Amino acid sequence: MTATYTWLDWGVFALYFALLVFITWFFSREKASNTNDYFLGGNNMPIWVVAVSVLATSQSAATFLGGPDQGFQNDLSYLATNIGAFIAAGFVAAFLIPKFYQNNVATVYELLERRFGSQSKKLAGMMYLVGRVFSSGARLYMAALAVAMILFGNIESQSVIFGIIILSFVGLGYSVKGGIKAVIYSDAIQCAIYIIAALFVIYFLLDAIPADFSQIVDALQNPHNRDASKLTLFNTDWDFSSKGVYSIWSSLTGFVLLYIAAFGLDQDMTQRVLTCNNAKEGSKAMLLSVVMVIPVMALFIFIGLLLYVFYLRPDLMMTGSSEIVQSFSGEKITVFMSYILTEIPSGVRGLVTVGVIAAALSTLNSGLNSMSSVVIQDIYRPFLQNKGIIKSDKHFVIAGQVGMIIAAMTLASMALLCFYWQRYTDMPLLAFALSVMVFAYSGLLGVYFTVLFTKRGSKNSVCAALAVGFITTLFFQPYVLSFISPDLASFDLGFTWQLCIGTAAAFITCCLGKGKSQSMT
Repeated sequence: MTATYTWLDWGVFALYFALLVFITWFFSREKASNTNDYFLGGNNMPIWVVAVSVLATSQSAATFLGGPDQGFQNDLSYLATNIGAFIAAGFVAAFLIPKFYQNNVATVYELLERRFGSQSKKLAGMMYLVGRVFSSGARLYMAALAVAMILFGNIESQSVIFGIIILSFVGLGYSVKGGIKAVIYSDAIQCAIYIIAALFVIYFLLDAIPADFSQIVDALQNPHNRDASKLTLFNTDWDFSSKGVYSIWSSLTGFVLLYIAAFGLDQDMTQRVLTCNNAKEGSKAMLLSVVMVIPVMALFIFIGLLLYVFYLRPDLMMTGSSEIVQSFSGEKITVFMSYILTEIPSGVRGLVTVGVIAAALSTLNSGLNSMSSVVIQDIYRPFLQNKGIIKSDKHFVIAGQVGMIIAAMTLASMALLCFYWQRYTDMPLLAFALSVMVFAYSGLLGVYFTVLFTKRGSKNSVCAALAVGFITTLFFQPYVLSFISPDLASFDLGFTWQLCIGTAAAFITCCLGKGKSQSMT
C-alpha cells in the first residue's frame, strides 16, 4: 500500500517548499524590536487575516483527516455545533475581549493578576501550558504519522521521527524571527493550501462516481447502513454518551463552554484576537472566523459523504465498491487516509500530502508562539521583576525566540512519547492527550466566570478551582472509572457534558474563596 509519487507530485512538493522558503525570507526581513511587536504584532494586524489565522489555528491535521471520517460514518450534525460557537463568540466579544484590551494584556491570564495577584496568573498559565503540550504534541504525532504513511510508505520509528522533525523544524523556521505577525500571515497561506487540497479531492471524487448529483443526494438521504439521513443537520436525540456529543442539546451547552474557552481563555487562539488595533476589531475578527469555519468544515465533511458513496454504494459505482483498508502496519487509519493511500490520483496525492503538512503547521506554529508568550510574559518576566533584575525589551524578544525553540523541542518530545507509548503500553495516552484541553478548560472557565460575575474568590481558591476542574473531568474517563470499579467501565459520558460538570465544580470551588482581591478594570 505504498503511495507512489510521480514527477507531478514532486513538482507540487517543490512549489510548496519554495513557498515556505519565501515566507521565511519575507517575514524575517523586519525583526520585532519589542515584545508588543513579537507577541501582539504591534496591535495593527488586519481583521481579515486575523480571522483566517483563528480559523487555521482551530483546524489541524486531525481535522483534515478526521473531518471526512465524520461525514463517512455519521452526518452533518457536527456543523450544528457552530450554534454554540456563535453564542460563545458573542459572550467573549461582550465580556472578555473588552477587558483584555482595557487592561492592555499580552496573555489572557494576565487578567487574573489584576484580581488575585501574580500567583493566580502563573497557575493559569501553567495549566494552559500543560494542556497545550499534551494536545499539540499529540496532534503533531498524528500529523507525523500521516506524513510517514504517505511519504515513506511505512510507520517505522525512523519514518515517524523524521516526520516529527520535518514538521517541527519547518514550523519553527518561518515563525521564530518574525513572531506572531509571521505566524498569522503564514497561517492564512497554509489555510488556503489545505482548502485548495480539499477542493481538488472533492473534484476527483465527483469525477470518479458515475452518478449525477441528484442520485448522490438521494443516496445520502436514504443510506443503506442507517435509518436517518446522512444529510441530517440537527440531531435532537437525548443522548449523553460520546455518540451524542453532536446533538443540538450539546451544542447549546457544552459546546458553548468549549468555544468560550477556546476563543477567550486559550492563549493559542485568543492571542490572535489581541493583535488587532482595538477590542471592536478583535471581536469582528473572531466573529468572522466563526462564519468562515462553517464552509471550511463542510468541505471536509462533504469529502466523507462522497467517500461513503464511493466505498459503500456499489449500486451507484456500477463497477462495484472499492475495498476500504482498515489498518496500516497495524495502525488503525481513517477512511480518508485509506483513500489517499490507495485511490487518489497522481498529482492530487502530492497536493493532499502538502495539505496535511499545511494543516499541521498552521496549528503547530500557533502553539509555539502562544506557549512562548505565556512562558515569557507570565512566568519569566515576573520572576526577574521579583528578583529586582531589570532587562531591556529586546532581551525579552530574544527570550521569546528561545522560548519558541524550547516549545518546539517540547512538543516534538511529546509527539515521540505518544509514538512509543502507543506501542509499548495499553494505556490510552493519545485519547487523553487529544482531550486534555477540556481538562484545562474546566478549571479556567470556573475561575473566569467567578471573575466576571462575582466579587468572590482568592488566590487559594483559584488554585483549588483549577485542580478541581481537572480532577472532575479526569474522573469521568473510562480508564479511571474502570480502575475504580470494573462495573463502571461501561459508563460513557460525552466530553461536552464532562465540561459542564467540571466547570460547575470549579466555579463553586473558586467562589468559596473570600480573600482580599485587587481591583480590575
